[in-house]
Amino acid sequence: QVQLVESGGGLVQPGGSLRLSCAASGFTFSSYAMSWYRQAPGKERERVARMQSDGGSTNYADSVKGRFTISRDNAKNTVYLQMNSLKPEDTAVYHCNAHNYYNNYSYWGQGTQVTVSS
Repeated sequence: QVQLVESGGGLVQPGGSLRLSCAASGFTFSSYAMSWYRQAPGKERERVARMQSDGGSTNYADSVKGRFTISRDNAKNTVYLQMNSLKPEDTAVYHCNAHNYYNNYSYWGQGTQVTVSS
């Protein structure tokens, strides 16, 4: 059974930091590109960060460049999102996604809420 379980969300003041984790099981984690998406109320889902299966390449949305860092530990089947200098506009539900570009399989976690507010 495929599972992606996010954790680490919460309430943080502007300028603060959070580290999200996404633990994967039920598929070959090292064969999948991993991404973090977010969706705020009334807004479209946005991909904020992506890392290739081997960890060799990363992409970030312009809105988070220089503040967010994606990383993965293939030995632990876990992907992380380090979020620094958080802003109120970063408030959203954050989901991790696993995607295999060979067979086009894609899996989603249920999400973790991040709220940036004073």
